[in-house]
Amino acid sequence: MNPTMTNRKFRQFATAFVVALAGLVQPLSVSAQTFPSRQITLVVPFAAGGGTDSIARDIARLMSERLGQPVIVENRGGAGGALGADFVAKAKADGHTLLFATSTFVTHAAVTAHLSYDALKDFAPVAMIGRGPLLVVASRQLGVKNWSELMAVAKSKPEGLNYCSAGDGSINHLAGELLRQKTGLNMTHVPFKGSGPATIELLAGRVDLFVATVPTIQSFVSDGKLPVLAVTGAKRSPLFPDVPTMAQAGINGFEVTTWWGVLSPAKTPPAVIERLNAVILEAAASEQIQSRLSREGAEPLQLAPAEFGKLLSKELDTWRNIAQSAQLNLH
Repeated sequence: MNPTMTNRKFRQFATAFVVALAGLVQPLSVSAQTFPSRQITLVVPFAAGGGTDSIARDIARLMSERLGQPVIVENRGGAGGALGADFVAKAKADGHTLLFATSTFVTHAAVTAHLSYDALKDFAPVAMIGRGPLLVVASRQLGVKNWSELMAVAKSKPEGLNYCSAGDGSINHLAGELLRQKTGLNMTHVPFKGSGPATIELLAGRVDLFVATVPTIQSFVSDGKLPVLAVTGAKRSPLFPDVPTMAQAGINGFEVTTWWGVLSPAKTPPAVIERLNAVILEAAASEQIQSRLSREGAEPLQLAPAEFGKLLSKELDTWRNIAQSAQLNLH
C-alpha cells in the first residue's frame, strides 16, 4: 500500500473525527456560557398552597432576581410526588426545568416498585437548602402528655394504635413505620391525601398519632390543641426546648428529618449545575429564607451537588431497608 495514500486517508479521518467531536461538544459549552437563555420552570410535585409550595416560590423569586430570567413555579401534584418528578426526569437536560424536592422524593421511591423514573440515575442533584426534624404528636382524646404515658396506653390497648400520614410512601408514613419497628407496638397506618386531611382527623380524635412536619402541625401544638411527645432529630428543637428527642425518650436509632432541595434532569451540563448551585445557595442564604427555615425549626444547609447526591443515595438505601422489613411495596 502506498504510504502517502495511507497518511492522506488517516489525516482525512482525523479531520472528520475532530469536526464531529466539535459538533458534540460545542452545544454543551455554549449552553453553559449562555445559561439561562429563557424562563426557568421550578416544578413543585405537590398541590399549590402548602408549605413546600410556599418556600419554593420564595426561592424562585430570589433566583429570578439573580439570574435575570423569570423563574416560575409549576405545581404538578399527584401520585405522591411522582407525577412532577417524572415530568422533570423527561425534560430537556439544560437546566431550564428543575424539581423542588423534599424527603418524600426518596421515601416514595423506596416503597414504589414500578416508578417511571430512577430516583438516582434520572436526576442530577443541584443543591440542598435545609432540613429539619418531625414531631411525634398525639390526639388529645388519647389522653397522653409524654412518651411514657403513650407507651403505657399503647400496651393497654389490645387493638393497638393507629397513625396517620399524608399518603402512602410519604415521609410521615415511613417515619411511622420506623416507629412501629423500633418500639414493637401494634400500630396501623391510616393514609390520607395530604397532611391537611390527616391533621383534621387527628384533631377530631379519629386517629391516634401523627409523625408530622413542623410547618404542618406547629400552630396546633402552640395553641395547645395537640400534645407533642418527641422530636425526631438528633437534638432538641429550639421551638420546643422542653420536648425530648426520640433517643432521650428511650427510642434509640430513630433519627428522621425532612429536607428541601433542587434536582435537575440527568446529563445537565456540569457548568450549568454549578451555576444553579451557586444561585440557589445564595438565595437560600438570604435573610428571608433563613428566617423562614428557623421559624419552621429547620437548619439551613449549603450542600454542593456531590454532597447532595451522596445523601440521596444513603437515604434511599435506608428507607428501602425499612420498607422491605415491613414488606411495603406500592404499585
